[in-house]
Amino acid sequence: MICVAQFVVVLDVTIVTTALPAVGSSLDLDQAGMSWVVTGYTLVLGALLVPAGRVADLLGARRAFCLGLAVFGASSGACAAAWSPAVLVAARAVQGLGAALLAPAALALLSASTEPGPARRRAVGWWTAAAAGGGASGWVLGGVLTEYLGWRAVFWVNVPIAVAVLAVTTRVLPVGERRPGVRLDWRGALLVTAALGLLVHGLTESGEHGVTSPTAWVPLLLAAGAAAAVGWHLRQVPEPVLPPWLAGVAPFRGAALAGLLLTASTTPAMYLSALYVQQVLRFPPLAASLLFPAFNLAVIAGSFAGPAALRRFGAQFSLAAGFTAVAVGAAALVTVPGVGSPVAVLLGAFAVTGAGLGVASVAATNTGTESVAAEHQGVAAGVLNSAAQVGTALGLAVVAPLVTATDPGTFRTGFLCAAAVALAGLGVRSRRSARPRGTARPGGRRRRPGCPPGEARSGSPAAAPSSPPRGRAAHR
Repeated sequence: MICVAQFVVVLDVTIVTTALPAVGSSLDLDQAGMSWVVTGYTLVLGALLVPAGRVADLLGARRAFCLGLAVFGASSGACAAAWSPAVLVAARAVQGLGAALLAPAALALLSASTEPGPARRRAVGWWTAAAAGGGASGWVLGGVLTEYLGWRAVFWVNVPIAVAVLAVTTRVLPVGERRPGVRLDWRGALLVTAALGLLVHGLTESGEHGVTSPTAWVPLLLAAGAAAAVGWHLRQVPEPVLPPWLAGVAPFRGAALAGLLLTASTTPAMYLSALYVQQVLRFPPLAASLLFPAFNLAVIAGSFAGPAALRRFGAQFSLAAGFTAVAVGAAALVTVPGVGSPVAVLLGAFAVTGAGLGVASVAATNTGTESVAAEHQGVAAGVLNSAAQVGTALGLAVVAPLVTATDPGTFRTGFLCAAAVALAGLGVRSRRSARPRGTARPGGRRRRPGCPPGEARSGSPAAAPSSPPRGRAAHR
């Protein structure tokens, strides 16, 4: 049931992507407007995953899991009933909230039920495969439902799935431990959401109207101010929405950056492919949907190959191989607007891109979860998932406005951007810092790897210093 959660969350991304042209036609949305149907979901999901991870710690993973399922199912019904673009995007945002509660709770349950090492790697492989399976099913199911029942059916289908999973979950999954002392930094979460939302809006407007347009530079300026407010806020609260100490864990930092760049490259490439096949090649939704499972099936294959690659070659090699494959696949898509019958090129590019995503995702997720202590898995899972969703939002914000349905050549620019982002991923480092595990930190204290400063090696809270260093508020 843990993997079912990831299946459903990813299903709702691809099932909607197939229906986007029909949604745009029904609600009078342009290319940038259609991207917000995806971004409204992923942006809220990415911004709230970290505090949602704390909810999993506070309530227990199963309770948070069930709460997320309930919100997800109810908001899916609201999406299906939407009568305007604003209502649809708002309902998608609430759907993102439900998914935010769901995903870290599921990953925390996965980590808690497996030991680090081969068992964890196998579980992560199944987890990634479940996500890919949801994606593959979403393409086909979205095409079938859109063609025969209309685009609203792609949202209605989530309701019975959520109800069924909720009923089984209460009988199968353990309740999980609760940490009553956990604090929820909702103010920080709202600041992060505002900063990301303004940034995505500004980037979208920049691509559509130019950076000199007030609709572009004003949101970007406000985003910079919100980001500064986030930085100030993180230093003032005891348990901030983004724990600053995680940035000091080198393998975790690399894993989060890898997750962001993976989705920032693969999501725009697949999004543009979905639009190109229907708007330029004029494939009906059902025929178009039959092409895209090649991508997700390749992700499944890469996910199962990922643990073996990790064991034999290590995380750094696995990440480099994965990003290289994604870059090659995206570069192959650049040739599509210039060929007469691009189906074979599309399928080959989807397969290479998907395999690279699967291998690299396993490496990033395994590195991130194993670099953080067990009692902080909820927050760590939230950050890892958040980075991936933010990558999706940022990638679409940059690429979507560049493309117009009337100019097939603009798709080439979008695919080139996706390939460039994947190449940037080759610079991600996943190795540990030079400091040996558990060695003394400044001030003479020793701590376990993957724990915030102030937690001793034994796991008991160490005494806080009499005054916080560098002028920061005492939150250690």
